[in-house]
Amino acid sequence: MPDEHGAGEERRLAPMPDTWQRALAIVAHPDDLEYGAAAAIAEWTAAGKEVSYLLVTRGEAGIDGLPPAECAATREAEERAGAALVGVHTVEFLDHPDGVIEGGTALRRDLAAAIRRHRPELLITLNHHDTWGGVRWNTPDHRVVGRAALDAADDAGNRWIFPELKDVQGLAPWTGVRWVAVAGSPYPTHAAEVGPGIERAVASLAAHEAYIKGLTGPDQDPADYARTFIEQTVRAGGERYRGRPATLFQLFPR
Repeated sequence: MPDEHGAGEERRLAPMPDTWQRALAIVAHPDDLEYGAAAAIAEWTAAGKEVSYLLVTRGEAGIDGLPPAECAATREAEERAGAALVGVHTVEFLDHPDGVIEGGTALRRDLAAAIRRHRPELLITLNHHDTWGGVRWNTPDHRVVGRAALDAADDAGNRWIFPELKDVQGLAPWTGVRWVAVAGSPYPTHAAEVGPGIERAVASLAAHEAYIKGLTGPDQDPADYARTFIEQTVRAGGERYRGRPATLFQLFPR
């Protein structure tokens, strides 16, 4: 019997919508998009769509061997380099504390402000569910930011929620978000076929050299690691969608 998400049965995946021009990706850490959505993002930017990144933290708690200030600078540089490799040149950071992001109105206000600035039709975030496929527990930062992004899509369009965004910052409400796409969700509903974007996604993840070596060990080749991860991920996606490499998303229409 399926659970509330329909996970007890194989769901037919639909193609991702392409009738949009601007997207904003909101995630907790540098590398979250490289592990989740980069191959699809590379395809979209190559097709002329505009994608911007908003990182809630600088990932300063992500490498055990680096002090937070040094780690933040390193990971910001790696994120900007990785983003450029998939055609993303606007990368912003909010400076919430890595590992202990607090959910609530302050975070929602920051995300709503970003949505009003960028005026996206598609909002992209990372898995906000409790687990990764029922196998590994998800981190608090991913859960908090993913849920806040879903909430902020509506907050951004309501003139009576966070009125200071317009009155003080001059950010008019934006009601143009049409979908929120969650990468890495255990409950995908849609898929984006990927081809040339795969190589660009591999290079984008490999740009996180310090993070990958901190995660796996100093002898790990970031390019080999990135290729293995990306190719396995899009192959698994393709097995659930038309047999061709794909990045999967859980899509929430607004």
